[in-house]
Amino acid sequence: MEPALTVADASTLDRIRRIQTITIAWMTVEAGLSLSAAWMAHSPALLAFGGDSAIELLSAVVVYWRFRSKGSAEQTEKLAARITGSLLFALAAYVAVVAAMALLGDREVRPSFLGIVVLIVAAVAMPLLAHQKRRLSAATGSAALRADAAESALCGYLSIIALAGLVANAVWGITWGDPVAALCLIPLVAREGWQTLKGRPCGCC
Repeated sequence: MEPALTVADASTLDRIRRIQTITIAWMTVEAGLSLSAAWMAHSPALLAFGGDSAIELLSAVVVYWRFRSKGSAEQTEKLAARITGSLLFALAAYVAVVAAMALLGDREVRPSFLGIVVLIVAAVAMPLLAHQKRRLSAATGSAALRADAAESALCGYLSIIALAGLVANAVWGITWGDPVAALCLIPLVAREGWQTLKGRPCGCC
């Protein structure tokens, strides 16, 4: 159970709320644009990335609420962890099916320059957010914030892998690069789901 924050930690609380607000705002934009681009381009890699972004948005909202609440949110965190972990496993299974369909030629994967821009921004921004969250989780002893930092770090890794697949398709016309990148993302998404269900943050942060 997390230690209670004291009045002396007011500035830390303000920083946590501020960084979670930034995370919520960006993840809303990131998930919306990624999933829209995935739909238009039939991109499994963008689907995996956008789905993970939507789930990370849920996590960021829960952590924000945790640090707005006056009482303990331990039960809420456990429930959110179970829901989030299950959604991540469902996402991994769905991406596997979509990627397999793309590799078998059922759906043509088109280049997505919007997706490339979103992934570049995420590759730069998410590691910075993860670094700040790690520092704040160490200062507060918050397991929830530490897990959220892990998800932000993973989001950065996912963006780099997905970006490689999209660039290969857009620049060299390697259409299988996108679904192959998506298949590479599946173990990371599933691992995050497993760690979330167990109540531990991913070791990638």
